[in-house]
Amino acid sequence: MGDSRLKPLVLSEAERQVLQGWVKRRTTAQGLALRARIVLACAEGGSNLAVAARLGVNRGTVTKWRARFLRARLDGLTDEPRPGVPRTITDAQVEEVVVRTLEEVPDGGTHWSKRELARKIGISPSSVLRIWHAFGLQPWRTEVFKVSPDPQLIDKIRDVVGLYLAPPANAAVFAVDEKPQIQALERTAPVLPMLPGVPERRSFDYVRHGTVDLFAALDIATGKVIGKLSAQHRAVDFRDFLDEIDRQTEPGLAVHVICDNLSAHKAPVVHRWLLAHPRFQLHFTPTYSSWINQVERWFAELERRCLERGVHCSLDDLKASLENWIKVWNESAKPFRWTKTADQIIDRICRYCSRISEPAH
Repeated sequence: MGDSRLKPLVLSEAERQVLQGWVKRRTTAQGLALRARIVLACAEGGSNLAVAARLGVNRGTVTKWRARFLRARLDGLTDEPRPGVPRTITDAQVEEVVVRTLEEVPDGGTHWSKRELARKIGISPSSVLRIWHAFGLQPWRTEVFKVSPDPQLIDKIRDVVGLYLAPPANAAVFAVDEKPQIQALERTAPVLPMLPGVPERRSFDYVRHGTVDLFAALDIATGKVIGKLSAQHRAVDFRDFLDEIDRQTEPGLAVHVICDNLSAHKAPVVHRWLLAHPRFQLHFTPTYSSWINQVERWFAELERRCLERGVHCSLDDLKASLENWIKVWNESAKPFRWTKTADQIIDRICRYCSRISEPAH
């Protein structure tokens, strides 16, 4: 039917008030508000083309909703049911799943399983899981944290992060720590190699062949590591490791060493060594804040790729493996990229403190 033969669209006063309410009400869906504007404009007269131009929509859109209104009046402007299986989970049940997950625990338990909650509410476990996924809920997961009680927490964070993001000129910055008592473990049965469809398999039990400590200094600019094996990690061993860093660092550079608050790092023998080597300066991480020391990220790589699945039949075998790992790492070393500023870290700590200080409801 052309625009010249359009059937007039006449509104009752009640219909006009409802349509105007849909247009003005903030909570109205945008699609419904547009349909209401189209019908009101059509009721004022004019062709579909003119109404489309005035409202900035397609002519076909105006034609569709004019016809729908003339056929079913206000009911014609709401969305028609879509094809598919009818929804079986009500809004009330969705709300109950979310509220119970966040605010309750099952009798005798610490958190809900999908089956326990499904039985409680009367829906299927798969429905509970879909609702959890939709709302980002993971009651089976937990994380641990420790807020440092260090009175110099903020100053130390700014100091260490400043070295990462803006290292001083003419200086080398090392993240230093010890990995103590690395065990030489030999499995009681040979490791069965990986096959198609079958992972590598190893026996559960093992035989210990002694331990060794590893001192490591990660150069934050290059990613290369200076390592030293030791039978212990006493203050004199840390002093000897500082000697090793001194030997392997270009003489004209100042040396900044980031380390934790272990008593061995503050012992008199270390203090005397620092007085004799003025180009060295120690920077201490906050208490309970090993996460801020970049060498811990390297230790994680060492554990995952060398130690966790390694088999060492003697202490010498373990030492050779560690030395080779450091050599291979340094041949293709790349620095770890630090992205968080000190202010971002401090803000996050403040949010944690605010949450844990809130009274329980």
